[in-house]
Amino acid sequence: MKETLLDVTRLAMLSFLLASMLEFGLGLGIRQVLAPLADVRRLTLSLGANFLVAPLLAVVIGRLLRLEEPHAIGLLVLGLAPGAPFIPKVVQLARGDVALSVTLMVLLMVGTVACLPLALPAILAGVKVDAWAIGQKLFLLMLLPLFTGLALRAAVRSLPSWLAPALRRLSGVSGLVVMALIVALQFESVLSVVGTGAIFAGALFTILSSLAGWAIGGADRSVRRALGLATGLRNVAAAILVAAGNFQDPGVGVMVIVSALVGMLLLVPAAWAVGRRT
Repeated sequence: MKETLLDVTRLAMLSFLLASMLEFGLGLGIRQVLAPLADVRRLTLSLGANFLVAPLLAVVIGRLLRLEEPHAIGLLVLGLAPGAPFIPKVVQLARGDVALSVTLMVLLMVGTVACLPLALPAILAGVKVDAWAIGQKLFLLMLLPLFTGLALRAAVRSLPSWLAPALRRLSGVSGLVVMALIVALQFESVLSVVGTGAIFAGALFTILSSLAGWAIGGADRSVRRALGLATGLRNVAAAILVAAGNFQDPGVGVMVIVSALVGMLLLVPAAWAVGRRT
């Protein structure tokens, strides 16, 4: 039964990634995606929040809450892996700046592939990160469909009117299926860390990381939402690859999954509520 649910989860995740990335590529022009690159100061602050502030928060939270070593390492691995593939979808729910979120997602993914293999071994001796294994999956499942959508929009003057709504519905439904199945499949993992402080640590990390991104957004609320969500949501796929390939203690991977799950359960409903209120 569990294997069947895992297969359904993988299929739903694949559907979500391909549909959502293609949707955003078709819905945004290349100029819209490139426009945020002109604001060098904002992008620099956002990269700093993701690659410096978030990992530092993970270390401080781990020490303050006296987490078990595997849980502290898992939180650090997640902190070093920004660029969640569902950032634009959650920002869309919150009615934030979607074009900025797509640009950030691409930059953070590329930054994760480049920085994680350098940063983690420097912090934790003996750890080796396969950048190619991470980059290959990110490119094939996320960046390739996004760039395909951008190219189609630039090349084709008039796309079928039903295409974008169909992709939006497909990504929305498959995203809900993925979240429900992840909660069901990881329920035992969540129970295993109850009482250790891991769940509270994951929640605290998510909230403080989101606030760090939100604080640099300036006066524009849509920009603040995009930066806050982009910083709070982490790249769980990259973090799990690193945890599974480098640590024998299953507690590291469990912490990655639990923290990422807590983050989604906090930020996705919050984004939906903010979007409904706006």
